[in-house]
Amino acid sequence: MMDKICYKLETFEGPLDLLLTLIAKNKLDIFDIQITELVNQYLEQVEAMRGQEMDVSSEFLEMAARLIYIKTVSLLPKHEEAEQLKRELSGQLIEYRDCKRVAAMLGERFSFDSYPREPEKIEPDRRYRGHHTPRELYAAYLSAAGRGKRFLPPPQEAFTAIVSHRIVSVSSRIIFVLRRLRQRSIQSYTALFDGILDHSERVATFLAVLELIKGKRVHLNGERNPEVKLINGGVKHGD
Repeated sequence: MMDKICYKLETFEGPLDLLLTLIAKNKLDIFDIQITELVNQYLEQVEAMRGQEMDVSSEFLEMAARLIYIKTVSLLPKHEEAEQLKRELSGQLIEYRDCKRVAAMLGERFSFDSYPREPEKIEPDRRYRGHHTPRELYAAYLSAAGRGKRFLPPPQEAFTAIVSHRIVSVSSRIIFVLRRLRQRSIQSYTALFDGILDHSERVATFLAVLELIKGKRVHLNGERNPEVKLINGGVKHGD
C-alpha cells in the first residue's frame, strides 16, 4: 500500500513533478512503474486539489487520463501496448528527473544575487500625468455614475411580465371547444387553435381537448389532418 502525502500545489511544477514525488515517496522503480498503485495515488492527489478549491490545470487532468488508459490497457490479455506506454512514461520521468538535477547543480554554482543592497527610499510622485479628451472624461463620468444605479431596487416594470401574466383555466377552454363543436360537430383539430397567440391559452386549449377525449365527449380522428368530432352532443354520461 502507498502512503498518502500532503502537498501544496505550488511546490510542483507539473504532473511529472508530482509523479516523481509519488515514486520517491513510495520507493517505486522508475524503470518499471507499477501503474495500478501509482494511478490510485495520483487520482487521490488530484481530488485533494479540487477539494481544497485549487486551480487544477489541464496538464494534471491530461496525465490522469493517460494513467487510467495505461491501467485499462494493462488489464487486457495482450498488453503489449501497455508496456510500450509505460516505457514512454518512464523515459519522460527519467529525462525530467535528470533535468531537475542539472538545474539544481547549476543553481548552486551560479547566483544572480551577488550584489545585494537595500532598496533606496524614494518618495513616489503621486501627480496624475494622464491626458484625456473631453469625450473620454464624459464617458468615464457616465460609467462611474451608472454604478450607483446597481444598488437601487428594480423598477416596477421589471415585474410586469410576472405579475400581469394571464392565467387561462382548462375549464374555460373546455366550454370554448364544446361551443365550437356544437356549432359544427366535426372540425379540424388545428382550427381550434386559430387566432390564439397567448401561450397559456394554447396550452389550456390542448389540455381541454385531452380532457374531453378522456371523458368520451369528443373523438379525435386521423393522423396527418386530425379532426375533432362531438359525441352525443358533448354530454358526459351520467350528467
